[in-house]
Amino acid sequence: MHSPIRTAALAAIALLLAAHAASAAGSASPDDTARILAGMQPSAESPLALLTREGGWQSHAKSFDSAWKRLDERQLSRIRAWSGKEHADPRSVVFYMFSGPDYLYADAFFPKASTYVLSGLEPVGQVPDLTALPRGSIGRELREIEASLSSVLSYSFFITEKMKRQLGSGRVTGTLPILYVFLARSGKTISEVSLVSLDPDGAVQPAGTTVSKSASRGVKIIFSGPEGGTQTLYYFSTDLSDSGVKSSGFLKFCEGLGSGDSLLKSASYLLHSDNFSKVRDFLLHHSAAIVQDDSGIPARYFAPKEWELHPFGNYLGPISIFPGRYQPKLREVFRNGRTVRLDFGIGYRWRPYESNLLLAVKSGAKSAQDQ
Repeated sequence: MHSPIRTAALAAIALLLAAHAASAAGSASPDDTARILAGMQPSAESPLALLTREGGWQSHAKSFDSAWKRLDERQLSRIRAWSGKEHADPRSVVFYMFSGPDYLYADAFFPKASTYVLSGLEPVGQVPDLTALPRGSIGRELREIEASLSSVLSYSFFITEKMKRQLGSGRVTGTLPILYVFLARSGKTISEVSLVSLDPDGAVQPAGTTVSKSASRGVKIIFSGPEGGTQTLYYFSTDLSDSGVKSSGFLKFCEGLGSGDSLLKSASYLLHSDNFSKVRDFLLHHSAAIVQDDSGIPARYFAPKEWELHPFGNYLGPISIFPGRYQPKLREVFRNGRTVRLDFGIGYRWRPYESNLLLAVKSGAKSAQDQ
């Protein structure tokens, strides 16, 4: 039999080992978490490496490898080539309103930005902790992520209601896991993640700080690309209607970043409505260039003396679920301008050679076509 002293010593050692194991389990880095969710190998010393032995993860990795290869060949590589040729003087800040968690296309169109600001109604969720998942459950969580990404991988846009249902189920919820996947699959290394909120003056506050009910809540992610250099991504869950942005602090936060480039894609034609005039006016006043499909700012709002409009692709008008959004002015821009063909699909008209893009460049800011 063990002596009481030895028994106590063994118990103490066991407690220390358990504490060490718990500490190690909780030390999974955000980058390793992102890589697991994206179907990519984490660092060898990561406590998450064991998950790669599960059949659910291996199936997920194989599926995503194939899906991302097709997506890059079909769209992302072509968008990067388009952007490098047609928008040769990008700004360091990118505003992507009505984006949801779509960092993927923000990076494809504006890969050199130092700060990205994304926004939508979808909630951020909590920082995912995969070490807390029950054993053998990772496969089910990954299938939810695959389902939430199915439309953006196939058509270039999220189906909002479908994504909302899927991002709220399971134990890995919200937009943050999707942002993780997009960052990892875009070749980024995540170094820091923090939940934040905005006060009425647009100042960033740590999550948990007392703010008004209308305040924007979000996440700040610091990361780097293969070439090095620190980049920052903000995503805010916020109401972008005129009544919603009035006291949320969101537009004041954006104003503090100065002039930037803007992306508008599959934006439900909300900026055609007077109920979204504040965001529309902000983008027109604070953008050096705007890349958008026809669901963005109507062409009639671009004053000829202030903006140069460069059409790309083919304007066929809105799809049937958005009646009444045809733009005679935009048809005129495409008919009279030097329209350049697009070899990738984008927006609601996602089939190649049916899509349209408008590169609007503020006078004084040069596009590649002007140089």
